Amino acid sequence: MDFFTNTNILFFLAAYLIGSIPFGSILAKTFAGVDITAAGSKSIGATNVLRVVKETNPKLAKKLGLATVILDALKGTLVLLVAMYYGLSESTLWGVAILAVLGHCYSIYLGLEGGKGVATGLGVYLVLIPIPTIIGAVVWIVCAKVLKISSLSSLLGLLAVVISASFLNNGLNVGSNIPMYIIAFIIIYKHIPNIIRMIKGEEKKVI
Repeated sequence: MDFFTNTNILFFLAAYLIGSIPFGSILAKTFAGVDITAAGSKSIGATNVLRVVKETNPKLAKKLGLATVILDALKGTLVLLVAMYYGLSESTLWGVAILAVLGHCYSIYLGLEGGKGVATGLGVYLVLIPIPTIIGAVVWIVCAKVLKISSLSSLLGLLAVVISASFLNNGLNVGSNIPMYIIAFIIIYKHIPNIIRMIKGEEKKVI
């Protein structure tokens, strides 16, 4: 079996490389002329795009923030849809999903730095566990509007996905919930600095 012609391996590589594309950084540099990897939280996610660009152009910041969320989500969604078209197994699809999220969080193009994985996680969850993900997205949006704290809203939305999926998709068609938990763990791990700031009451609100 040739390593570079194995379909599963090719999709795993594609998932990581596509997941690694730092859309937030690209958009901010292209349209606002700022380097978000050197400002704010230095994350490539939508929240940091919004926060950094907002300092000079509030109207543009909202557009770029929304575009970043959509593109980061699509990184996971599109590669999974193509993998499904090629008839890959459910377990392979979950492997693709995990690698897409890892790519976003530890981008090969940014020296293994990256974002928090929320939007990309949302994108892969939406394909593989759609109903729980919609529930989580609603919780995320409502909490964001009420609490105004992006990290907390994201974590509450993630918790809603995991809890609802545990009831609605027991086993995830692969005999275990572990792949879903791995993605959730990656996202929570990347949020540890935010969690520490929340405990200290220092986490900033997004207004």
